[in-house]
Amino acid sequence: MSETTPDQRSPQPAPPEQRSPEQRVAVVTGASSGIGAATARALAADGYRVFCAARRFARVHELAAEIDGVAVGCDITNADDVALLADEVGGHLDLLVNNAGGAVGQEPLGEADLEAWHTMYTTNVLGTGRVTKALLPALLAAEGTVVFVTSTAAEAAYEGGAGYNAAKAGERMLARALRLELCGQPVRVCEIAPGMVHTEEFSLTRFDGDAERADSVYTGVPDPLVAEDVAEAICWVAARPPHVNIDQLTIRPRAQAANHKVHRIATP
Repeated sequence: MSETTPDQRSPQPAPPEQRSPEQRVAVVTGASSGIGAATARALAADGYRVFCAARRFARVHELAAEIDGVAVGCDITNADDVALLADEVGGHLDLLVNNAGGAVGQEPLGEADLEAWHTMYTTNVLGTGRVTKALLPALLAAEGTVVFVTSTAAEAAYEGGAGYNAAKAGERMLARALRLELCGQPVRVCEIAPGMVHTEEFSLTRFDGDAERADSVYTGVPDPLVAEDVAEAICWVAARPPHVNIDQLTIRPRAQAANHKVHRIATP
């Protein structure tokens, strides 16, 4: 559920008639940290007015103030929150970055916490679908672009990853089905699939705040990706000419040849 009440969620954006007709509009979900926050900053630097959407309103409020964007308290699993987001954005949206999601736990199937699986499916698949559905009319009106931030977890299974593998593979199918459904319509549907990205919260959330276990994911890995690497890729995809659709872009650190093949150096 959302952590804010409706009257606290967002300063009102300028009405459409007061916005520059040249200014592009973007929505970034999960913008309170990591890839989402980095993407919001990068898009603002590229000239977008960015709606920064996340459950943690205080964080996105601070980010929006920094980049002259709009903060929206939005839990993508909550239909009312998503309806509010669509109302605030209005009828014109150039770019939607479906970034909100995440992983919870890494137990083998025989020991799986299925409630954690439910959380991952509800956010990565149902929440992403809900946001996309709500904002699709505005994207069509603007001849816009949707970018789904999935994961290399959608490509290949790994031990302990079944729940997250399934959720991200499900999100990938949203992107692929939508692209087929919109064939002939003026909306691009793109996917970015990052590999190992060392952000301040992803693994910490996955391992329920266990900092030592979270840090061990990246131990000995020389130069894992950082959030800004993925943000740069998202901006590049969005900046292609309107007739160019980047169906899928996989981005990994050089040290990661595959989900199961990672170069690590010895640490003291």
